[in-house]
Amino acid sequence: MKSRFLTVAVLLVVGAVGAWAFRAAGPAPEKARPAAPAKPVLAATVAQRPMPVLIDAIGHVEAQSSVVIRSRIDGVIAKVWVEDGQEVKAGDLLVTLDDRQAKSLLDQAEGNLIRDRAQLENARRNLARIEPLARAGAMSKQLLDEAIGNVAALEGTVKADEALVESYRVQLSYTQIRAPIAGRIGTIGSRLGSSIRAADTTALVTINQLDPIYVNFAVPQRDLAALQDAMTAGSVPVRVAIPGREGPALEGRVAYIDNTIDMASGTLAVRATVANPARHLWPGQFVNVTATLRVDPAAIVVPAEALQTGQDGAFVFVIKSDLTVSARPVVVDRTMGEDAVIQSGLAAGERVVTSGQLRLAEGTRVEIRKPPPTGKTGATQ
Repeated sequence: MKSRFLTVAVLLVVGAVGAWAFRAAGPAPEKARPAAPAKPVLAATVAQRPMPVLIDAIGHVEAQSSVVIRSRIDGVIAKVWVEDGQEVKAGDLLVTLDDRQAKSLLDQAEGNLIRDRAQLENARRNLARIEPLARAGAMSKQLLDEAIGNVAALEGTVKADEALVESYRVQLSYTQIRAPIAGRIGTIGSRLGSSIRAADTTALVTINQLDPIYVNFAVPQRDLAALQDAMTAGSVPVRVAIPGREGPALEGRVAYIDNTIDMASGTLAVRATVANPARHLWPGQFVNVTATLRVDPAAIVVPAEALQTGQDGAFVFVIKSDLTVSARPVVVDRTMGEDAVIQSGLAAGERVVTSGQLRLAEGTRVEIRKPPPTGKTGATQ
């Protein structure tokens, strides 16, 4: 029993000494945590360069002139000189009507005119013989008055004949239907041998002038002042792109703006004149329209993909000199394709993150990687 007691006592003493030594030494120092790895990102340098102020809209094409051709007289088509879809010039012969009756009426009227002119000349000669005799008292005044009245009556008859001849000449000219403007004709409504009437509602043919051509589009009323200023300063250029068609856009200019704002839509109608020599634009077609109001000579520009949206609006991650990022709010003036024009918040030469923003927070260290060349705004770092 005594030996067991001594053993327990020794163990207690050893345990107490070990506990005291542990408390004296304090806790073991923790190992230092390794620094978080840098986040790979793509970046671009904020650029300062000229940038246009544009208005983008959807427009529709309209022929500058569209003429519906109908016959002015009743008749039968004797010959059609054109084909469907043909290009014509002003004055080109389109259709000829049977002109035999018109020529016959004209010949008859011209014959009557010749007869009445001969009678008028005879009456004038008769009056010239009577006047001296009447003045000498060798002939009664009644015969003189009759001769004078006969001349006046025949003069009226001749004038009526001349008017009738001119009328029949006009009627004869209506048998030849010509193009009043240059343009492209549509489908011919009547063919050889068809009877047509002046009262017909169906068009014989329609001619649309395709070069130059109109492009109509609408702009928001908030752009009215800027558009008016641009038109006051000079011509406002317009670019027209056709969806689905490759190649350069067509060039034109604003012709005029409407005098009333549509209260239902809050938009203003604008018409542009566009050269169309290759006939790429077609009446009724929908196109993309871009009007250039002015050019800002020193705009602050970043890639649009650098913009992020937070609770307080747009912001970008700016890369500082120590390769950490800071979220900075910006005011965006406008976005143009892959570029964003910044009104305030950035300065030229700063670097912003363009890809990898989802992994970033305030103060995150980044590693800038180089993507393959893309031709985007700014110098990619």
